Amino acid sequence: MAMLTVRNLPDDVHRALRLLAAENGVSTEAAVRHLLTVAVKPASRLLMGDAMAALSRESGLTRQDIEALEKKLNKPPAEPMVFK
Repeated sequence: MAMLTVRNLPDDVHRALRLLAAENGVSTEAAVRHLLTVAVKPASRLLMGDAMAALSRESGLTRQDIEALEKKLNKPPAEPMVFK
């Protein structure tokens, strides 16, 4: 795992981190790890697959619509025009 050193942390911020950690019964390091994780990887982040599925549901597409689209996609491409 990676290590991180934070320099020039104001005393009042360090004190607040220590108090937060003590209130939650964890080390200051564990509290900082948790805060950083929550800040950069929020639980409510948007997942692409979920967003696409929701968009599909909201648009009212049916299974028949999907099958019709798949048939169009599976068609061979048109032959190019030949000029003589």
